[in-house]
Order: sequence, then structure tokens, then C-alpha cells
Amino acid sequence: MLIDRETKEPPVVLTIAGFDPSGGAGVVADIKTFTAFNCFATAAITSLTFQNTLGVYGAVHQSSEAVRAQVMPVIEDFRVAAAKTGMLPTREVIEEVARLFSRKDLPAPVVDPVVRSTSGFDLIDDAALASLTGELLPLARILTPNIPEAERITGLKIEDEEGMQRAARRLREMGARAVLVKGGHLKNLESAGKRGAIDLLDDEGRVTIFRGEWIETTSTHGTGCTLAAAIAACLGWGIELEEAVGIAKRFVADAIRTAPHLGHGHGPINQQVKVRTEDVS
Repeated sequence: MLIDRETKEPPVVLTIAGFDPSGGAGVVADIKTFTAFNCFATAAITSLTFQNTLGVYGAVHQSSEAVRAQVMPVIEDFRVAAAKTGMLPTREVIEEVARLFSRKDLPAPVVDPVVRSTSGFDLIDDAALASLTGELLPLARILTPNIPEAERITGLKIEDEEGMQRAARRLREMGARAVLVKGGHLKNLESAGKRGAIDLLDDEGRVTIFRGEWIETTSTHGTGCTLAAAIAACLGWGIELEEAVGIAKRFVADAIRTAPHLGHGHGPINQQVKVRTEDVS
């Protein structure tokens, strides 16, 4: 059984991430995704960002106390089955989130290391990044960096599949239990004789390559958030990690294909797309 839509008690999934007022990324995208997977969505906001499909124009970050004050009533009332983190903008917030996951009855989270927006806006500084890798990364069930994020965290240059594997191995050496290096930025990879999409999962040394069709589009806003949220939703249903990644990737691909084509920049994807029938019990 994968996703039982007849259950009276859907799994509670928690996201701790930033708020995107344009609705394409952050907690809004996560909530849409959790709902698509028939999970009950809960959320704590770490930063109020000012953005749309054209770019990020600024942000007002929440204090660590405010983040904790949002999370505690949720975990005191509900049993959280799965969790994910997104934009954690400051060292203080990251350290507080790490304390919550290490000291409270919370599942190991899906950690999406959001460090830079698609438009090039730096979302966390070097001190915060050091806290993320040193304190939160070892607590994660899986880390889901894209190529620029993996390069910034590891200091390695990634130009091909071998580079992705080296980066994943380095991240596991830094304490990660599992790493999914997303290859969407490697546009020149060849797959089955044509340009294709590739992601690499290293789960405690077991490497799995996911290959797929390259979708030519500008509708990419929120893809990383959505993928991490979909993985968390699947974990909430008790699905094993490798299968969860495959289901999440298919969901994101379908969300891109059915994107609503809104905005004048990198448009949002369709997190309200149906989960494929083969992934539903």
C-alpha cells in the first residue's frame, strides 16, 4: 500500500520554511504538495520574503524564538509523521531548528538547503551555511541540493555525473545520511541519445541514478521546494526513500508539464496536479 486515500487520519507533515507571497515556492508550495499527497499540512514560517516570478527583492527574517513558538504548539498537539526544511535564513534559526529535531519527538527531516534563489539572490550567509552543514545536516534523513547548492556546500565543481557522485560522497562524509543531488542545472548531459534530466541519490553509500526527459520550460519556480515536500509526504506514508524519490520526481515532472504559465519570469509549477494512479493504493 502506498497512499491510502480512504484513511480517516492522513499523516501530519510539517514544513519549516520561508513564505513566498507569489505562491510558487516556500511554505505555500509545500502545503499544496502535502495536500496533493493527501497529507495534513502544518507549517512554521522562517522568513517573509518579497518576491515574484521575476526575482527576490528582500526579506524580513523571523527570530529563532518566533520559529520555535510556531513549531511547539504543532508538535505538542499532533504526531508529526514527516518533516521538511526549506529556507533557514540565519545561524540562530538553524540552530533552533536543529535543537527541535534533536530534542523533540520529530522524524528526521528532508532538508532542502535553500541558499540562493533562481534569480541569484543569496538567501543565507556563510555563518548560517556553516551551521546548516554542521548541525542540521547530520540530523537529516536526506539532503536535496541542486548543483549550485552542492558546489557551495562542498567546494567542489560539478560538471557531470561523476562530479555529482563526488559531491554526494563528500556531503555524506560531512555527516549526511542520504543525499539527492539534483542535476537540473547540467543541461548538456546526454541521456539515451538526447539531452535528459538526471538526479543522483546516495543513500548510505548505495547510489541510484534517476534519468528522465528534459522538459524545456521557464516554469521552474518552486521545483526544489515541491520535490522535497513530495519526498517528505511519501515518507509520511511510510514509503521507503528510494521509492519516495521516484514518486516525487514523477510528481514534479507532471507539475512542470501542467504549469499554469503565470507571471513574466520563472513561472510557478502546478502543485495541484494529480499524483499518478500507479503511486496511489
